[in-house]
Amino acid sequence: MPAGMKPLEKFLKKQTTALTRAGGFVGGVTDKASGGTGASRRRASLSRVVPFFRETSPESGQAREVFSPDSEDPPSWPSAAGTGPVSVPGSANSSGSGSGDVRSPSLSSDEQSSEASLVTEGGGTPLHPDTPDNLTLAVLDSVAGKRFGHCTETLLDDFMLTHPIFLTADRLQQVLLQQFSFEGDRGGREGERREEGRGGGRGGDEDAEAAMMDAAERKQAVLNVAFRYLDTYRELLQEEGERSNSFPKELYLCAVQELTRYPELVEDVLKLQRWTEILHCPSEEEKESRKKQVRPLFRHFRRIDACLQPREAFRGSDEIFCRVYTPDHSYVTIRSRLSCRVGEILALVREKLQYSEDQPVLPGNLILVAVTSAGEKAVFRPSDEAVFTTLGVNTHLFACEPSELDSLLPLPEEIHWSPGDSKLHDMSAEEVSNQLVVFDWELFSCVHEVEFVCYVFHGEQSRWRPLNLELVLQRCSEVQHWVATEILQCQSLPKRIQLLRKFIKIAALCKQQQDLLSFLAVVLGLDNPAVSRLRLTWEGLPGKFRKQFQQFESIADPSRNHKSYRDLITSLRPPLIPFTPLLLKDLTFLHESCKTFHGELVNFEKMHKVAEMVRIIRRYRSSQLAMDTETSPSHLQTKAYVRQLQVIDNQNLLFDMSCKLEPKDT
Repeated sequence: MPAGMKPLEKFLKKQTTALTRAGGFVGGVTDKASGGTGASRRRASLSRVVPFFRETSPESGQAREVFSPDSEDPPSWPSAAGTGPVSVPGSANSSGSGSGDVRSPSLSSDEQSSEASLVTEGGGTPLHPDTPDNLTLAVLDSVAGKRFGHCTETLLDDFMLTHPIFLTADRLQQVLLQQFSFEGDRGGREGERREEGRGGGRGGDEDAEAAMMDAAERKQAVLNVAFRYLDTYRELLQEEGERSNSFPKELYLCAVQELTRYPELVEDVLKLQRWTEILHCPSEEEKESRKKQVRPLFRHFRRIDACLQPREAFRGSDEIFCRVYTPDHSYVTIRSRLSCRVGEILALVREKLQYSEDQPVLPGNLILVAVTSAGEKAVFRPSDEAVFTTLGVNTHLFACEPSELDSLLPLPEEIHWSPGDSKLHDMSAEEVSNQLVVFDWELFSCVHEVEFVCYVFHGEQSRWRPLNLELVLQRCSEVQHWVATEILQCQSLPKRIQLLRKFIKIAALCKQQQDLLSFLAVVLGLDNPAVSRLRLTWEGLPGKFRKQFQQFESIADPSRNHKSYRDLITSLRPPLIPFTPLLLKDLTFLHESCKTFHGELVNFEKMHKVAEMVRIIRRYRSSQLAMDTETSPSHLQTKAYVRQLQVIDNQNLLFDMSCKLEPKDT
């Protein structure tokens, strides 16, 4: 085992400054009500995979300025042409040389050069810092063909992907409705006044016609922006039901009234009518399947038939089964919406306990607690929502009275382990890697691209929860611990060496199939200190496999800002599955390194950079991965095994297991 290499997590922890996270696990017990922003609490699940985010560029060697919200002086932001900083109007800071660079050093050189070409050729974003409402109007002008004609599509995409950061969906809808009605009245009345002022002459007719054409173009621009908004957020809007459907309905009614004056809008009005039907009336098949389906999460409630089905995107209204434990480790199984509040979960638990024969005394004031396999506890507030997807790999929910908090212990199966042969011995590396890739692709495909933005920028305050993204992060952590668990449960040295070889082969096959999520998760699992210290096991590995693993470690090497990994991923073509924690690390750097607002002005250059990173993710999924359709018994057995991995995520327990296999004095 090469001693010089360090796993990604260890390197980041040593080399970087930890971002403050109120609400993380500290000192064994954490009360989420104790403070901290929603975003910091939401990032807790990411911290289990990549726990620290770099604030300095390892290549430049100097710290980047992180703007404080309390700073008095506004930052200098890059100009539209990328030639120098632009001062915020009214600022004394009108000069500078480079402090406005918000390009993330986490981007590869190829990605940075592509961004630079956007800035110089396409202008990056032509929008200067402005208020959210004015940025909306500028986008409408661009779509109407009055400004920025050469980069309208990029500008519109930037705005759609990032507007939740600086403009609420409700406010955007309000501005679009106002613009649709306001422009129509203004255009028609101006034309009438001009015609009257010129005595009904020919010039007056031409002016009136021009005004009507401008008004029609503006209305079409509003409708085009609305269509783009509805298309981008379709699944999320369907989830909200009547709350979101009121916008296309209201816009449709306004557009119908304008048809007599603007007959050229007829196609857009018909399209808008279809959108109201789509959002209001989902297909009968979809309604029926949603009604029948109660969906288990892949960690917290196991059903073989469910895990064999293709994954679909989770929505907040989906109903799931979940076990909630009591201090004596008995449990009740509740059926709940994925997005429901903690108060609702506790009400369901209390109702179940009232009818339980094993509960002689009715519960009093209950609290909901997440307990990890290491015994760490986090207390949820009654107002917290969608807590199921934020749980760790072997973290379970407990309902107890406040006085019982200190007595909560992990489940016995999380503390004790029994050695035994792994099922993995009977499966080929090809079958296992294929199933890992297929499952990772299903999970990655379920993540809406806006979830990446919501996860980093809004956290728990986000209108749309990053439910599916949190499950991808959970899967990454799960695969890492699965590798360590399988090796450390194997008592026989020859079989342990065979498992080591098989995992290296699985990693190679995942890399070959461009699944970098499982590839790096397996490599990091083999680099777990409890596994890397097994000297006899690593010495028994053939030289060919040692050399191959050294190459894999070099790809996982975080030095020079993960250059090896970034060189690899830029050489691949879609479809591919990236190492998702690193994508979130890049977005977090971009978020933390430059302010979104100064006063009421939005740094839209930053929004452009965020949208560029989301477009990179979009390109990864621009073509479909070929899915297997084999249904042989051995194939289904492997599929079920991969989709419900049994893992130990308690690092102390893993290290104890390692020392029993190969004591320190051997």
